[in-house]
Amino acid sequence: MLKQRIFTAIILVALLIGMLFSLSSFFFSLAIVPVIVLAGWEWTHLVKMSSKAQRLKFIMVLILLLIIFGIGIGMGDSVRQHLAHGILLIASALWMVIFCLIFTYPSGTRFWSKTTCLSALGLLILLFTWIAIVYIQSLPSGSNLLLAAFAIIALSDVGGFIFGKLLGRHKLAPMISPGKTWEGFLGALILELFLVVAFNYFGLFQLSVWELSALVLIVALASVGGDLFESMVKRNIGVKDSGGLLPGHGGVLDRIDGMMSALPIYAVLLPIAQTA
Repeated sequence: MLKQRIFTAIILVALLIGMLFSLSSFFFSLAIVPVIVLAGWEWTHLVKMSSKAQRLKFIMVLILLLIIFGIGIGMGDSVRQHLAHGILLIASALWMVIFCLIFTYPSGTRFWSKTTCLSALGLLILLFTWIAIVYIQSLPSGSNLLLAAFAIIALSDVGGFIFGKLLGRHKLAPMISPGKTWEGFLGALILELFLVVAFNYFGLFQLSVWELSALVLIVALASVGGDLFESMVKRNIGVKDSGGLLPGHGGVLDRIDGMMSALPIYAVLLPIAQTA
């Protein structure tokens, strides 16, 4: 399983970096759409949609939303950038609410576990994830900024996995994800310091070391929250993975859960980070 996980991760990273720096912003945004749609299909299983017709309807609505908002924010002028930033502020606020729900599990399931509620939530968070990617790429040095976000999120995941396996003793959220530990969580945050040093050295962000540390910490914490949220949804229906498309990793949702929460928050913080 570990070999599969590493091999799949290498392929995914190579594909991501290749597309990020070989495609224009427009075509990269289009290339991400199938990923969002696949994640949406997996989401329909997690929310217990009972028929194929219902799942296809969900996907059609998701694609329609991507088209509508893609037209609205895809032209690149300042008005549309402000529109995208406003949408991502709403997304960040939604994730604050979701993070609070994590602490209420399992008693809080009555507030969010209905199929209708989870379907709407899935449409929103997948749409917001795509908008965050489009918005970040529209900024100066957008590809580098997006790669930096992916690095923060990936290192949080990898650090949690490694330190959790080696040192894990105390469960982080046993009711939601028994495999996650405080040792893994803290170890991942320590690893993020290497990114702070690298970002500071290359001058990607016009921030002091302390401000840069805060940015990286917030994004890393947000990614953990997204991971826990998806684990909470899976735990509610009694499944381990969202799918089996990616050997060693599970489904597409299992790979992008941290991105779904971290990218909108990162996108909202970027204008501050770039002008500070």
